[in-house]
Amino acid sequence: MVSLMLNLSLCVDSFLSVQGFTGSYGINYGRLANNIPSPDEVVTLLRAAKIKNVRIYDADPSVLKAFSGTGLEIVVGLPNGNLRDVSSSADHAMDWVKQNVQAYLPDTHICGIAIGNEVLGGTDEFSPYLVDAVKNIYNAVNKLQLSHIIQITTSHSQAVFDKSFPPSSCVFKESTVQYMKPLLEFFSQIGSPFCLNAYPFIAHMYDPEHIDINYALFLPNEGADDPKTKLHYDNLLDAQIDAAYAALEDAGFGKMEVIVTETGWASHGDENEAGATTSNARTYNYNLRKRLAKMKGTPLRPKNVVKAYIFAIFNENEKPGPTSERNFGLFKPDGSISYDIGFHGLKSSSADSSLSSLKV
Repeated sequence: MVSLMLNLSLCVDSFLSVQGFTGSYGINYGRLANNIPSPDEVVTLLRAAKIKNVRIYDADPSVLKAFSGTGLEIVVGLPNGNLRDVSSSADHAMDWVKQNVQAYLPDTHICGIAIGNEVLGGTDEFSPYLVDAVKNIYNAVNKLQLSHIIQITTSHSQAVFDKSFPPSSCVFKESTVQYMKPLLEFFSQIGSPFCLNAYPFIAHMYDPEHIDINYALFLPNEGADDPKTKLHYDNLLDAQIDAAYAALEDAGFGKMEVIVTETGWASHGDENEAGATTSNARTYNYNLRKRLAKMKGTPLRPKNVVKAYIFAIFNENEKPGPTSERNFGLFKPDGSISYDIGFHGLKSSSADSSLSSLKV
């Protein structure tokens, strides 16, 4: 009988066996759009593409019902706007888990709950509520005897880091430590990974003079050396992941796994976003698939297979911000492919044959 209370000394083995991400390639299902296919059609698309791991940013009933009986593994999200309420009350956390997770099990394979997204490193609007929200949601999951199948995480942007190049110099920003340290301590106890939203596209756009676009796109380049570790990097994503590992080690959590919960490349942008082209987006996402298919680690953590959720399934026409924000989709709103990296859309497209001979 699993204890209804958090008992780390007795339950650590079961904590460490929980895997919210069961493959090496997943995808983010963002829905800030008014013109994308129905959840049932999305299920058809994902199954045809053989993408098993899916991450959403809420717990929309229409999505969770559509995923029922499909075998797809889904991570649901507790939106940032819910953090204060859930952090203040264990009862509210329990109600949320019952209504948005337990009610759909076991037919819908919910394997994780992401508590907020990119909470730390920006404004402190939600930061004070994150740790207590994580603990309350975990305790609710544990009391419902679901902690052996539901992994608890939260995703961070690179804004939580300071001195991220070379990778070995990376540390957490001082402004985040008061929240990051207790969060990492709790995640270390329950066996959760460090989740990172890593975008070589954004890094290149901010500093195109010093970041070679070929280095960002996994294309042949001179690469970069880390003078401290003597490790060589031939692509920017590996360097970003190892920077996270270095920050974790500096903070005392060197054994924690890093999972990339968002990465991608925009296919269209504003005039000042010259790198946002269909060609670059296709190159990045195609080469990323090849890199993940190798099931290998990074120079600093060669035994930790890199896992990544691609952003995103669709272009989302209601997202705020620059034009690039609305053009990260592998698929167009009608379900056809934006560009060919080996997938087939719900509808035929002129791009369907552009890379049809390439196999990942």
